[in-house]
Amino acid sequence: MKVLIVGGGGREHAIARKVSESKRVTKIYCAPGNAGIEEVAECVSIGAMEFDKLVAFANEKEIDLTIIGMDDPLVGGIVDLFEEQGLRVFGPRKNAAMIEGSKAFSKDLMKKYHIPTAAYETFDSAKKAIRYLETSPYPIVLKADGLALGKGVLICNTYEEALAGVKSIMLDKQFGTAGDLLVIEEFMIGREVSVLAFCDGKTIKPMTSAQDHKRAKDGDQGLNTGGMGTFSPSPFYTEEVDEFCKKYVYQPTIDAMKNEGRDFTGILFCGLMLTEKGPKVLEYNARFGDPEAQVVLPRMKNDIIDVMEACIDGRLQEVPLEFYDNAAVCVVLASKGYPEQYEKGFLIDGLSTFKGKSDFYAFHAGTKRTHEGIVTNGGRVLGVTATGKDLREARNKAYEATEWIQFENKYKRNDIGKAIEEV
Repeated sequence: MKVLIVGGGGREHAIARKVSESKRVTKIYCAPGNAGIEEVAECVSIGAMEFDKLVAFANEKEIDLTIIGMDDPLVGGIVDLFEEQGLRVFGPRKNAAMIEGSKAFSKDLMKKYHIPTAAYETFDSAKKAIRYLETSPYPIVLKADGLALGKGVLICNTYEEALAGVKSIMLDKQFGTAGDLLVIEEFMIGREVSVLAFCDGKTIKPMTSAQDHKRAKDGDQGLNTGGMGTFSPSPFYTEEVDEFCKKYVYQPTIDAMKNEGRDFTGILFCGLMLTEKGPKVLEYNARFGDPEAQVVLPRMKNDIIDVMEACIDGRLQEVPLEFYDNAAVCVVLASKGYPEQYEKGFLIDGLSTFKGKSDFYAFHAGTKRTHEGIVTNGGRVLGVTATGKDLREARNKAYEATEWIQFENKYKRNDIGKAIEEV
């Protein structure tokens, strides 16, 4: 098989590496890819939103399967376009990707089908939102309705903070048109857990659990980011929680989408909050999480191509999903200043240390190859990942491996997975 992966971040590197393990695959392309993905795939200089060029490339190279890694092209309808051309593609169609593309849509869906989530209101004007906030309890959560690179969520502790948040999202358009609608949500207390699941429109099969660290600084301080690190599995995601979510969240979500005429095929990402009153949905995504993919995929036993094809063909029920009884921790090495202002172009040293090691991974996120070598080219630069027999071992190994890598303005959180010490 010839496979094309669309995207160029750490998630796509994790997908490419997993695809490269398949005995069925002879050639992998990635558009646009990055300096790390080059090790397992041929990178093609086509952007993820250049749909016509991607379709033409898939036709020209006789690609057997295209995997869409990113949210923007999914919400933009890339799957529909590929299917119209008779090309096999993994990911939800445009009308199903709306579950991530609009937070107002997903909240309304949960309300209609009684899927547990936080109480909320939706606003199309800043004036109405501000009036609502005058009598709201605090803390409170503001969410830009559309896609915002994982950064469109603000937790506000005071009315003044909320006022500033409404101004930045709705009036200053910090996230562009994503802030045309604003969802204001009750603040939930509990532990966050991420569960990714394969779906074929009617069957949903959850993968092993993970936990992300969204804030930029230690102790969950600082601004929201795309994710500063992850661990898998979450010790807080018990069998009891799993049974509850299968019954009241996962299958009801797929059934709800089917009932709405939006059959969901691909990866459904459920961001959960484990509250005192039980698990509730924080958000949905329509693709692999980043950096969740970097800890979940190395633990997966299955040939990923077999599972993806079963999803496309509507026979996921036949595939037993299996994961190794181990653990993985990913620590993101970022550019100092991320997620705001940061410099690029610094030479990265130490990547060769990872070669030939089956339990260590350096997943490239923001990197670029130059004549001098591989340099930093983004806010999140690398996802340094290690597997171990348990979370403590994996965490120790991951942090040890972060010291193998050096580049100017290197920044990381020092408490990824620290919560496991409380278990």
